[in-house]
Amino acid sequence: MSDASTPPEPTDDDFEAYVGLDASAAEERARQRGWTTVRTLPPDAIITMEYLTGRLNLAVRDGVVVRCWKG
Repeated sequence: MSDASTPPEPTDDDFEAYVGLDASAAEERARQRGWTTVRTLPPDAIITMEYLTGRLNLAVRDGVVVRCWKG
């Protein structure tokens, strides 16, 4: 049984395309592409391993995205 309240993840997004973007531009792009939650973190942040459908994580150094991954 599927949960109808959980939106599907954008599956055709290119995560490498976020690398090098300004953090605010990357967040705007992510929301336009359908990501419901965008989280920005320092590159070496300690985070939980919980997976959240619809979330895009952006590792940001000096205002620029250096890594991007879903969940």
